[in-house]
Amino acid sequence: MLKHFLVVIAAVLGGIATEAFAPAAYGQAAATANAHAPDYSQAEGHARAMAKQWLARGIPGLSVAVAVDGQMVYSEGFGLADLEERVPVWATTKFRIGSVSKPLTATALVELAEAGRVDLDAPVQNYVPSFPDKGGKITARLLAGHLAGIRHYQGDEFQMAKHYENVMDGLKIFADDPLIAPPGTKFSYSSYGYNLLSAVIESAAGEKFLAYMHEHVFGPLALRRTTEDQPAEIIVQRTRFYTRAKDGTVINAPFVDNSYKWAGGGFLSSAEDLARFGSALLQPGFLKPESLRLLFTSQKTADGKETGYGMGWFIGKSESGQRIYEHSGGSVGGTSQLILYPEARVVVAMVCNFDHEWKREEVEAIAEAFEM
Repeated sequence: MLKHFLVVIAAVLGGIATEAFAPAAYGQAAATANAHAPDYSQAEGHARAMAKQWLARGIPGLSVAVAVDGQMVYSEGFGLADLEERVPVWATTKFRIGSVSKPLTATALVELAEAGRVDLDAPVQNYVPSFPDKGGKITARLLAGHLAGIRHYQGDEFQMAKHYENVMDGLKIFADDPLIAPPGTKFSYSSYGYNLLSAVIESAAGEKFLAYMHEHVFGPLALRRTTEDQPAEIIVQRTRFYTRAKDGTVINAPFVDNSYKWAGGGFLSSAEDLARFGSALLQPGFLKPESLRLLFTSQKTADGKETGYGMGWFIGKSESGQRIYEHSGGSVGGTSQLILYPEARVVVAMVCNFDHEWKREEVEAIAEAFEM
Protein backbone atom coordinates (compact mmCIF):
# COMPACT_ATOMS: atom_id res chain seq x y z
CA MET A 1 0.00 0.00 0.00
CA LEU A 2 2.80 2.39 0.96
CA LYS A 3 4.63 1.64 -2.27
CA HIS A 4 1.53 2.45 -4.32
CA PHE A 5 1.00 5.64 -2.34
CA LEU A 6 4.54 6.81 -3.03
CA VAL A 7 4.11 6.06 -6.74
CA VAL A 8 0.97 8.22 -6.80
CA ILE A 9 2.76 11.10 -5.02
CA ALA A 10 5.63 10.88 -7.50
CA ALA A 11 3.19 10.95 -10.39
CA VAL A 12 1.40 14.01 -9.08
CA LEU A 13 4.52 15.98 -8.15
CA GLY A 14 6.90 14.97 -10.87
CA GLY A 15 4.68 13.94 -13.73
CA ILE A 16 4.82 10.81 -15.83
CA ALA A 17 5.59 10.52 -19.53
CA THR A 18 2.32 10.71 -21.44
CA GLU A 19 3.21 9.62 -24.95
CA ALA A 20 2.03 6.03 -24.49
CA PHE A 21 -0.98 6.87 -22.31
CA ALA A 22 -0.25 3.72 -20.37
CA PRO A 23 0.68 4.87 -16.85
CA ALA A 24 1.47 2.46 -14.08
CA ALA A 25 -1.35 0.61 -12.37
CA TYR A 26 -2.78 2.12 -9.21
CA GLY A 27 -5.08 0.75 -6.57
CA GLN A 28 -5.06 -2.01 -4.01
CA ALA A 29 -6.27 -5.55 -4.55
CA ALA A 30 -8.98 -6.44 -2.03
CA ALA A 31 -7.37 -8.28 0.87
CA THR A 32 -8.85 -11.17 2.85
CA ALA A 33 -8.62 -11.74 6.56
CA ASN A 34 -9.43 -15.44 6.21
CA ALA A 35 -6.30 -17.57 6.26
CA HIS A 36 -8.24 -20.45 4.73
CA ALA A 37 -9.56 -18.46 1.79
CA PRO A 38 -8.68 -19.60 -1.75
CA ASP A 39 -5.39 -18.35 -3.15
CA TYR A 40 -6.31 -15.97 -5.94
CA SER A 41 -2.79 -14.67 -6.52
CA GLN A 42 -2.46 -16.18 -10.00
CA ALA A 43 -5.90 -14.90 -11.01
CA GLU A 44 -5.00 -11.43 -9.73
CA GLY A 45 -1.78 -11.55 -11.73
CA HIS A 46 -3.75 -12.42 -14.85
CA ALA A 47 -6.15 -9.52 -14.24
CA ARG A 48 -3.24 -7.10 -13.85
CA ALA A 49 -1.56 -8.40 -17.00
CA MET A 50 -4.81 -7.93 -18.93
CA ALA A 51 -5.23 -4.41 -17.53
CA LYS A 52 -1.70 -3.51 -18.66
CA GLN A 53 -2.56 -4.71 -22.17
CA TRP A 54 -5.62 -2.45 -22.21
CA LEU A 55 -3.57 0.50 -21.02
CA ALA A 56 -1.01 -0.22 -23.74
CA ARG A 57 -3.82 -0.07 -26.32
CA GLY A 58 -4.54 3.49 -25.26
CA ILE A 59 -7.19 3.29 -22.53
CA PRO A 60 -6.36 6.12 -20.07
CA GLY A 61 -7.90 4.48 -17.00
CA LEU A 62 -9.93 1.45 -15.98
CA SER A 63 -11.12 -0.55 -13.01
CA VAL A 64 -11.79 -4.26 -12.60
CA ALA A 65 -13.69 -6.08 -9.83
CA VAL A 66 -14.47 -9.76 -9.28
CA ALA A 67 -16.86 -11.27 -6.75
CA VAL A 68 -17.11 -14.98 -5.94
CA ASP A 69 -20.06 -16.40 -4.06
CA GLY A 70 -21.17 -12.92 -3.05
CA GLN A 71 -17.75 -11.84 -1.72
CA MET A 72 -15.53 -9.23 -3.36
CA VAL A 73 -12.26 -11.07 -3.93
CA TYR A 74 -10.52 -8.61 -6.21
CA SER A 75 -10.85 -4.92 -7.01
CA GLU A 76 -8.22 -2.66 -8.53
CA GLY A 77 -7.92 0.53 -10.51
CA PHE A 78 -5.35 1.18 -13.22
CA GLY A 79 -4.14 4.23 -15.08
CA LEU A 80 -5.52 7.72 -14.77
CA ALA A 81 -8.99 9.14 -14.18
CA ASP A 82 -7.76 12.57 -15.29
CA LEU A 83 -4.84 12.76 -17.71
CA GLU A 84 -4.24 16.48 -17.26
CA GLU A 85 -4.22 16.52 -13.47
CA ARG A 86 -2.61 13.03 -13.22
CA VAL A 87 -5.38 11.74 -10.94
CA PRO A 88 -5.14 7.95 -10.57
CA VAL A 89 -8.03 5.55 -10.97
CA TRP A 90 -9.06 3.95 -7.69
CA ALA A 91 -11.40 1.04 -7.11
CA THR A 92 -13.98 3.68 -6.11
CA THR A 93 -13.75 5.82 -9.26
CA LYS A 94 -17.08 6.43 -11.03
CA PHE A 95 -17.30 5.76 -14.77
CA ARG A 96 -20.03 6.08 -17.38
CA ILE A 97 -21.53 2.60 -17.68
CA GLY A 98 -23.74 3.18 -20.74
CA SER A 99 -26.17 0.34 -21.38
CA VAL A 100 -25.22 -1.49 -18.20
CA SER A 101 -27.78 0.97 -16.85
CA LYS A 102 -30.44 -1.30 -18.38
CA PRO A 103 -30.02 -4.21 -15.91
CA LEU A 104 -30.36 -1.71 -13.06
CA THR A 105 -33.59 -0.34 -14.55
CA ALA A 106 -34.95 -3.83 -15.25
CA THR A 107 -34.37 -4.69 -11.59
CA ALA A 108 -36.55 -1.75 -10.57
CA LEU A 109 -39.25 -2.92 -12.97
CA VAL A 110 -39.49 -6.49 -11.69
CA GLU A 111 -39.36 -5.21 -8.13
CA LEU A 112 -42.50 -3.18 -8.85
CA ALA A 113 -44.07 -6.20 -10.53
CA GLU A 114 -43.37 -8.24 -7.37
CA ALA A 115 -45.28 -5.67 -5.36
CA GLY A 116 -48.23 -5.81 -7.77
CA ARG A 117 -47.71 -2.21 -8.82
CA VAL A 118 -46.89 -2.96 -12.47
CA ASP A 119 -48.71 -5.31 -14.82
CA LEU A 120 -45.97 -6.34 -17.23
CA ASP A 121 -48.50 -7.19 -19.93
CA ALA A 122 -50.74 -4.13 -19.71
CA PRO A 123 -50.57 -1.44 -22.42
CA VAL A 124 -48.04 1.24 -21.54
CA GLN A 125 -50.82 3.81 -21.93
CA ASN A 126 -52.19 2.50 -18.61
CA TYR A 127 -49.14 4.15 -17.04
CA VAL A 128 -48.19 6.76 -19.63
CA PRO A 129 -51.49 7.93 -21.16
CA SER A 130 -49.78 10.59 -23.27
CA PHE A 131 -47.71 8.06 -25.24
CA PRO A 132 -49.26 7.70 -28.72
CA ASP A 133 -51.10 4.52 -29.71
CA LYS A 134 -48.94 2.77 -32.32
CA GLY A 135 -51.57 0.34 -33.54
CA GLY A 136 -50.22 -2.56 -31.46
CA LYS A 137 -49.98 -3.25 -27.73
CA ILE A 138 -46.66 -2.08 -26.28
CA THR A 139 -46.08 -3.51 -22.80
CA ALA A 140 -43.41 -3.20 -20.12
CA ARG A 141 -42.39 -6.81 -20.75
CA LEU A 142 -41.78 -6.09 -24.43
CA LEU A 143 -39.93 -2.86 -23.68
CA ALA A 144 -37.62 -4.61 -21.21
CA GLY A 145 -36.82 -7.26 -23.83
CA HIS A 146 -36.36 -4.93 -26.85
CA LEU A 147 -39.43 -6.39 -28.52
CA ALA A 148 -41.67 -3.32 -28.51
CA GLY A 149 -40.57 -1.93 -31.88
CA ILE A 150 -39.29 1.37 -30.45
CA ARG A 151 -36.39 2.76 -32.49
CA HIS A 152 -32.81 3.22 -31.31
CA TYR A 153 -30.55 6.29 -31.79
CA GLN A 154 -30.56 8.11 -35.11
CA GLY A 155 -28.06 10.58 -36.53
CA ASP A 156 -26.09 12.41 -33.83
CA GLU A 157 -28.54 11.63 -31.00
CA PHE A 158 -25.84 9.62 -29.19
CA GLN A 159 -23.99 12.90 -28.58
CA MET A 160 -26.84 15.06 -27.34
CA ALA A 161 -25.83 18.08 -25.26
CA LYS A 162 -29.34 19.27 -24.36
CA HIS A 163 -30.48 18.87 -20.76
CA TYR A 164 -33.83 17.22 -20.10
CA GLU A 165 -35.44 18.08 -16.79
CA ASN A 166 -37.55 14.95 -16.50
CA VAL A 167 -38.26 11.53 -17.96
CA MET A 168 -41.39 12.62 -19.80
CA ASP A 169 -39.55 15.31 -21.74
CA GLY A 170 -37.11 12.68 -23.00
CA LEU A 171 -39.95 10.72 -24.60
CA LYS A 172 -40.52 13.56 -27.07
CA ILE A 173 -37.39 12.52 -28.99
CA PHE A 174 -39.05 9.41 -30.43
CA ALA A 175 -42.72 9.33 -29.32
CA ASP A 176 -44.13 10.36 -32.71
CA ASP A 177 -41.89 8.09 -34.79
CA PRO A 178 -43.18 4.88 -36.40
CA LEU A 179 -42.31 1.49 -34.92
CA ILE A 180 -39.48 -0.60 -36.36
CA ALA A 181 -41.81 -3.62 -36.36
CA PRO A 182 -45.16 -4.59 -34.78
CA PRO A 183 -44.75 -5.19 -31.02
CA GLY A 184 -43.57 -8.69 -30.20
CA THR A 185 -42.50 -9.64 -33.70
CA LYS A 186 -38.84 -8.64 -33.83
CA PHE A 187 -35.92 -8.17 -31.45
CA SER A 188 -34.71 -4.62 -32.09
CA TYR A 189 -32.30 -3.20 -29.52
CA SER A 190 -33.50 0.19 -28.25
CA SER A 191 -32.24 2.46 -25.51
CA TYR A 192 -35.28 4.64 -26.16
CA GLY A 193 -37.48 1.70 -25.23
CA TYR A 194 -35.93 1.99 -21.78
CA ASN A 195 -36.80 5.70 -21.74
CA LEU A 196 -40.44 4.68 -22.04
CA LEU A 197 -39.90 1.96 -19.44
CA SER A 198 -38.62 4.57 -16.98
CA ALA A 199 -41.82 6.55 -17.48
CA VAL A 200 -43.81 3.39 -16.68
CA ILE A 201 -41.73 2.88 -13.52
CA GLU A 202 -42.19 6.49 -12.50
CA SER A 203 -45.97 6.31 -12.90
CA ALA A 204 -46.33 2.95 -11.15
CA ALA A 205 -44.07 3.96 -8.26
CA GLY A 206 -45.72 7.33 -7.78
CA GLU A 207 -42.35 9.05 -7.54
CA LYS A 208 -39.64 10.33 -9.85
CA PHE A 209 -37.66 7.63 -11.62
CA LEU A 210 -34.27 8.68 -10.27
CA ALA A 211 -35.61 8.92 -6.73
CA TYR A 212 -37.04 5.44 -7.01
CA MET A 213 -33.73 4.04 -8.27
CA HIS A 214 -31.84 5.56 -5.35
CA GLU A 215 -34.35 4.53 -2.69
CA HIS A 216 -35.26 1.05 -3.91
CA VAL A 217 -32.26 -0.23 -5.89
CA PHE A 218 -29.03 1.68 -5.24
CA GLY A 219 -29.63 2.21 -1.52
CA PRO A 220 -30.79 -1.28 -0.49
CA LEU A 221 -27.97 -2.91 -2.47
CA ALA A 222 -25.34 -0.54 -0.99
CA LEU A 223 -24.39 0.78 -4.42
CA ARG A 224 -22.88 3.91 -2.93
CA ARG A 225 -20.97 4.88 -6.05
CA THR A 226 -23.84 4.50 -8.50
CA THR A 227 -25.73 7.61 -9.54
CA GLU A 228 -26.98 9.54 -12.54
CA ASP A 229 -24.41 11.35 -14.68
CA GLN A 230 -25.48 14.94 -14.00
CA PRO A 231 -23.03 17.20 -15.88
CA ALA A 232 -23.75 20.31 -13.79
CA GLU A 233 -23.23 18.62 -10.42
CA ILE A 234 -20.01 18.04 -8.51
CA ILE A 235 -19.76 14.26 -8.34
CA VAL A 236 -16.91 13.02 -6.18
CA GLN A 237 -14.46 10.70 -7.98
CA ARG A 238 -16.18 10.97 -11.34
CA THR A 239 -13.57 10.30 -14.00
CA ARG A 240 -12.91 12.52 -16.99
CA PHE A 241 -13.92 11.06 -20.36
CA TYR A 242 -11.74 10.38 -23.41
CA THR A 243 -11.88 9.28 -27.02
CA ARG A 244 -9.48 8.80 -29.91
CA ALA A 245 -8.88 11.37 -32.65
CA LYS A 246 -8.66 10.38 -36.30
CA ASP A 247 -4.86 10.40 -36.07
CA GLY A 248 -5.00 7.94 -33.16
CA THR A 249 -4.15 10.32 -30.31
CA VAL A 250 -6.20 10.32 -27.12
CA ILE A 251 -8.30 13.47 -26.69
CA ASN A 252 -11.09 14.70 -24.44
CA ALA A 253 -14.47 13.25 -25.40
CA PRO A 254 -17.07 15.80 -26.59
CA PHE A 255 -19.49 17.18 -24.03
CA VAL A 256 -22.74 15.24 -23.73
CA ASP A 257 -25.70 15.42 -21.39
CA ASN A 258 -27.13 11.95 -20.75
CA SER A 259 -30.32 13.21 -19.08
CA TYR A 260 -32.31 12.11 -22.12
CA LYS A 261 -31.63 8.41 -21.36
CA TRP A 262 -31.07 7.73 -17.66
CA ALA A 263 -32.73 4.32 -17.73
CA GLY A 264 -30.97 2.95 -20.78
CA GLY A 265 -27.54 4.56 -20.64
CA GLY A 266 -27.20 7.46 -18.23
CA PHE A 267 -25.75 6.12 -14.98
CA LEU A 268 -22.30 6.28 -13.42
CA SER A 269 -20.89 3.45 -11.34
CA SER A 270 -17.73 1.75 -10.15
CA ALA A 271 -16.58 -1.76 -11.00
CA GLU A 272 -17.07 -2.74 -7.35
CA ASP A 273 -20.67 -1.54 -7.32
CA LEU A 274 -21.45 -3.42 -10.51
CA ALA A 275 -19.92 -6.63 -9.16
CA ARG A 276 -21.92 -6.16 -5.95
CA PHE A 277 -25.10 -5.60 -7.96
CA GLY A 278 -24.56 -8.71 -10.07
CA SER A 279 -23.86 -10.81 -6.98
CA ALA A 280 -27.19 -9.77 -5.45
CA LEU A 281 -28.97 -11.36 -8.42
CA LEU A 282 -27.30 -14.77 -8.24
CA GLN A 283 -29.78 -16.04 -5.68
CA PRO A 284 -33.16 -15.05 -4.25
CA GLY A 285 -33.06 -12.45 -1.53
CA PHE A 286 -33.25 -8.95 -2.88
CA LEU A 287 -35.58 -10.30 -5.57
CA LYS A 288 -37.87 -13.31 -5.44
CA PRO A 289 -37.14 -16.42 -7.57
CA GLU A 290 -39.89 -15.56 -10.06
CA SER A 291 -38.42 -12.09 -10.56
CA LEU A 292 -34.98 -13.52 -11.22
CA ARG A 293 -36.53 -15.84 -13.81
CA LEU A 294 -38.02 -12.81 -15.54
CA LEU A 295 -34.60 -11.17 -15.74
CA PHE A 296 -32.68 -14.24 -16.87
CA THR A 297 -35.08 -16.13 -19.14
CA SER A 298 -34.83 -15.35 -22.84
CA GLN A 299 -37.98 -13.80 -24.23
CA LYS A 300 -39.48 -15.02 -27.49
CA THR A 301 -40.89 -13.33 -30.55
CA ALA A 302 -44.52 -13.90 -31.46
CA ASP A 303 -43.50 -16.83 -33.69
CA GLY A 304 -41.71 -18.57 -30.80
CA LYS A 305 -38.09 -17.69 -31.62
CA GLU A 306 -35.86 -17.00 -28.61
CA THR A 307 -34.20 -13.58 -28.64
CA GLY A 308 -31.30 -14.34 -26.28
CA TYR A 309 -32.39 -11.42 -24.09
CA GLY A 310 -34.49 -11.54 -20.93
CA MET A 311 -35.26 -8.30 -19.12
CA GLY A 312 -32.16 -6.14 -19.09
CA TRP A 313 -29.77 -9.05 -19.68
CA PHE A 314 -28.34 -10.94 -22.61
CA ILE A 315 -28.56 -14.69 -22.00
CA GLY A 316 -25.84 -16.77 -23.60
CA LYS A 317 -22.63 -18.72 -23.21
CA SER A 318 -19.04 -17.71 -22.67
CA GLU A 319 -16.27 -18.68 -25.05
CA SER A 320 -15.56 -21.62 -22.75
CA GLY A 321 -19.17 -22.80 -23.02
CA GLN A 322 -20.46 -21.70 -19.62
CA ARG A 323 -23.89 -20.14 -19.19
CA ILE A 324 -23.63 -16.40 -18.58
CA TYR A 325 -25.86 -13.38 -18.11
CA GLU A 326 -24.18 -10.25 -19.39
CA HIS A 327 -24.45 -6.71 -20.63
CA SER A 328 -21.97 -4.29 -22.12
CA GLY A 329 -22.17 -0.53 -22.23
CA GLY A 330 -20.83 2.04 -24.63
CA SER A 331 -20.90 5.76 -23.82
CA VAL A 332 -19.21 8.92 -25.04
CA GLY A 333 -15.96 8.52 -23.12
CA GLY A 334 -16.85 5.25 -21.40
CA THR A 335 -17.11 1.50 -21.91
CA SER A 336 -18.27 -1.17 -19.48
CA GLN A 337 -18.86 -4.90 -19.16
CA LEU A 338 -20.75 -6.89 -16.51
CA ILE A 339 -20.82 -10.70 -16.66
CA LEU A 340 -22.52 -13.15 -14.28
CA TYR A 341 -21.70 -16.87 -14.11
CA PRO A 342 -24.74 -18.34 -12.32
CA GLU A 343 -23.36 -21.86 -11.84
CA ALA A 344 -19.90 -20.79 -10.68
CA ARG A 345 -21.37 -17.80 -8.76
CA VAL A 346 -18.69 -15.52 -10.20
CA VAL A 347 -19.27 -11.92 -11.26
CA VAL A 348 -16.80 -9.72 -13.13
CA ALA A 349 -17.14 -6.01 -13.90
CA MET A 350 -14.84 -3.85 -15.97
CA VAL A 351 -15.25 -0.10 -16.59
CA CYS A 352 -13.05 2.45 -18.37
CA ASN A 353 -13.04 6.14 -19.32
CA PHE A 354 -12.58 5.59 -23.04
CA ASP A 355 -15.04 4.74 -25.81
CA HIS A 356 -12.99 1.69 -26.72
CA GLU A 357 -14.18 -1.73 -27.79
CA TRP A 358 -12.52 -4.80 -26.28
CA LYS A 359 -13.31 -8.45 -26.76
CA ARG A 360 -15.79 -9.82 -24.25
CA GLU A 361 -13.77 -13.03 -24.00
CA GLU A 362 -10.90 -11.02 -22.48
CA VAL A 363 -13.15 -10.03 -19.58
CA GLU A 364 -14.49 -13.58 -19.40
CA ALA A 365 -10.93 -14.87 -19.05
CA ILE A 366 -10.42 -12.67 -15.97
CA ALA A 367 -13.55 -14.09 -14.32
CA GLU A 368 -12.75 -17.69 -15.20
CA ALA A 369 -9.24 -17.42 -13.76
CA PHE A 370 -10.83 -16.70 -10.36
CA GLU A 371 -13.26 -19.57 -10.81
CA MET A 372 -10.36 -21.97 -11.41
